[in-house]
Amino acid sequence: MTEEEKIVDFATVRDLLMSAQERRRDLTYEQRAALFHAEWAASNNRNGYPTDAAVFEALKNAIAELPTFEKYPELAAKLAELMPLSEIEIKAVMASRRASIDDGDINAVIELVRQHVGIE
Repeated sequence: MTEEEKIVDFATVRDLLMSAQERRRDLTYEQRAALFHAEWAASNNRNGYPTDAAVFEALKNAIAELPTFEKYPELAAKLAELMPLSEIEIKAVMASRRASIDDGDINAVIELVRQHVGIE
């Protein structure tokens, strides 16, 4: 995957845009809107716990190792960003690509999210 194709999480986007804002002192309208959204999405206001770039990367890699996600690394990244704890959330992400997932892999994803986020 090239640098242009690298999948990043909201916390990384937030950090990059805040760094750009410090360097340039001004952001475009689109960049400000993206920063506003990334700040919200990386906070605990979105899903009850804040996202972290290191946790996202570790979780994305763990999910991508499951056989179901070998063909769909972008879905592994989406699940790592959403940190789903229910079957319906996982099925909704998979349905976006018309990909199927069995109950064993659904349970594996939920368990990986619990392990990486620290939810017991």
